[in-house]
Amino acid sequence: MLARDIMTRDPEVVTPDETVARAATIMRELNVGIVPVVNDRSHMKLEGVITDRDIAIRCVAERHHRDCRVAEHMTTDHLDTARTDTPVEDVLSTMEHDRVRRIPVVDERERLVGIIAQADLARRVGPAEPRKIEMLLEHISEPTTGRAD
Repeated sequence: MLARDIMTRDPEVVTPDETVARAATIMRELNVGIVPVVNDRSHMKLEGVITDRDIAIRCVAERHHRDCRVAEHMTTDHLDTARTDTPVEDVLSTMEHDRVRRIPVVDERERLVGIIAQADLARRVGPAEPRKIEMLLEHISEPTTGRAD
């Protein structure tokens, strides 16, 4: 099974110039905790992600205004991605190793084409390999003082 077989295709996105409030609205409306950040909607080149945690810690806790730009609060460093032809086993390994809950999927030109979240793995891999998913969730959920997604 490959990343393209389990990914959520064409996720909602924001650009760096959009507001954090816009990203939060997308999260609320779609019940997601991440929004990929692309250079623009025509090229869809992945520049980073903004997560509910980014908003809480980098924006709200710092008492920034809700009209702050996504560029000021998004995650860009050490951004894990997968290609459409990445084996799911590799996606699982990356998520477990780096303790991330979601991985954007890009094509050969680094354009965003999808995203893989824990829920995608649980629905599409879990029925056949529940122990793998259980171990992944357990490991990702362990408290850490390092980087958070």
